[in-house]
Amino acid sequence: MNEKIRVGIVGGTGYTGVELLRILSRHPSVVVKFLTSRSEAGKAVSEIFPSLRGVCNVAFSDMTDETMAQMADGCDVVFFATPHGVAMAHTPALVAKGVKVIDLGADFRLQSLDDFEQWYGMAHTCTDVLKDSVYGLPEVSRDKIAAASVIANPGCYPTTAILGLKPVIDAENQAGVNLVDGRIIIDAKSGISGAGRQGKLGISYAETADNFSAYGVAGHRHSPEIAQGVNEILSAKFPHKLRFVPHLVPMIRGMFSTIHVPLSEAGEAQDWQSVFEACYADEYFVDVLPKGALPDTRSVRASNKLRIAIYQDGDMLTILVVQDNLVKGAAGQAVQNMNILCGLPETTGLELVPVVP
Repeated sequence: MNEKIRVGIVGGTGYTGVELLRILSRHPSVVVKFLTSRSEAGKAVSEIFPSLRGVCNVAFSDMTDETMAQMADGCDVVFFATPHGVAMAHTPALVAKGVKVIDLGADFRLQSLDDFEQWYGMAHTCTDVLKDSVYGLPEVSRDKIAAASVIANPGCYPTTAILGLKPVIDAENQAGVNLVDGRIIIDAKSGISGAGRQGKLGISYAETADNFSAYGVAGHRHSPEIAQGVNEILSAKFPHKLRFVPHLVPMIRGMFSTIHVPLSEAGEAQDWQSVFEACYADEYFVDVLPKGALPDTRSVRASNKLRIAIYQDGDMLTILVVQDNLVKGAAGQAVQNMNILCGLPETTGLELVPVVP
């Protein structure tokens, strides 16, 4: 593509929005044309995010019908970094104009209407678009993404869980016998930025600093998304139960999911290090660490890398997955999807080196 991709971002004042701006403002094939915010309309980006002073000169516009109509006529790709319910209200009009939509919210993640209504508290209002949307996990659905009009950018926790389990599921499908024997436990931790840029008491400094807490133990909206990824996207039917428990840890960004997989006798006989290395040998953004190495969240901070390590102890396989929840878990993966949609090399604008310390 010789001309630059014209991009609009709906909802640009959250942490995901600023990550999109940070990446796209330095993307060689992109120009950001529109940026909306109801609360900050008329203000320059640098007024809200001084880190982008001299990097992004776009001002926020109010998300009016007129602005959305201008996006439909003037954009090639529109990102929604908004709460659930917003993207599905505007996507049909954009798609009708030939605009590609990448939703970083939840509106197009779940194909089950019952699950969506149960977990997000509203009925889905554009089911025709939903059924044709593609779950945007590039390492799993690259060919479908390339031909899609609407991409559902995966949730951060599901990204670690699905990619962490993919080699196990692929190996079991290939073997034709159960390699797993029992319930899989996904013990996941996220930095506070995963809760978004909002002023709730539960995510204030005094509540989260020097503290470590579980939440969503009785049920979490990412549970059906993980189950859909495992049972429908990766396998015709994965016959093993999953237990997912998320935790909040006192750091700003980063995600660490530890997945415990009980193995059958056939599973114990597998060389899992080789299985994982072979599965992701050609994936730039998924790094399988050498045997004996363990990942940490700082090794992926501010990058689009997801790193995996495995440890086998007899009949138990432990999979350790880290990512930056705002990059590979959100904005970076959305840009990765955009690159695929637009026929660009997948790494364009995303060769971000992790920040240390």
